[in-house]
Amino acid sequence: MMIRLLAATLAALIGVALAIMPASAQAVSLSPDEEFVLQEISRHNSEIRTMAGRFVQIDSQGGRIEGTFWLKRPNNVRFRYGPPSREEIISQGSGFYVIDREARTQYAYSQENVPLRQFLGDTVSLINSNLTDVVMSETHVSAMIADDSPIGTVQVSLIFERATLDLVQWSLIEPSGVETTFSIYDTQKGVDIPDQYFRIDPTYRSVNAQN
Repeated sequence: MMIRLLAATLAALIGVALAIMPASAQAVSLSPDEEFVLQEISRHNSEIRTMAGRFVQIDSQGGRIEGTFWLKRPNNVRFRYGPPSREEIISQGSGFYVIDREARTQYAYSQENVPLRQFLGDTVSLINSNLTDVVMSETHVSAMIADDSPIGTVQVSLIFERATLDLVQWSLIEPSGVETTFSIYDTQKGVDIPDQYFRIDPTYRSVNAQN
C-alpha cells in the first residue's frame, strides 16, 4: 500500500519539479517541431524554482485522495494527504520519508529505491529523458517516458497545455499494470517556502517500510 502511495506521489514530482536528468538514449525520433516544443517546455519548467498548491490523486479503482504540496527545487518536496489520511511524504534530497502523524513514525526510501528518482534535479531536459512517444495536438502535448527502476520499468505520461507550457495531467503505470493519475490545481509559483517545511520531527520513531 505505502509503496504504491509513494510511487504515485513521485509521479507528481514530474509534474511540479520536472527536473529530468540525462537518462538512456531516447527511444523515439523527434521531428524539428516536436524537438522545439519539448525544448520550450523544458526551459519554461526549469524556471519554476518553488511552487505550492493542491493535488488530486486517482487510482485504477477510482479511489480519490486530495492534499497539499510544497516544492522547493532542487530536492525538496512535501506532500500532505488530506483527512482521513494522516500521512505525508517528504524529500530532503537524500531520500524520501513517509511520515505518519498519527502514529508519530517515519520510514525512509533511498533515492535509488524509488521509481522516477531522477526527476528531482536542478534543470529540465525532456529531450534527454527516455522518451518513448510524443503526441502533439493544437491544444496539448503528450510526452511518454520510460524509467527503469528497481521495481521494473515505470511508464509515465505527461500532458502539457500547449499555450502555457504548463503540465495539466500525468499518469504513472507501474510494472504490475496499476495506473495512477495525478493533477495539481490552485498552484502558486515563485512563493517563499521556508526550509522548515521539509524538516522531519526528530521525535518521530523510525520504522521499517511496509508494502
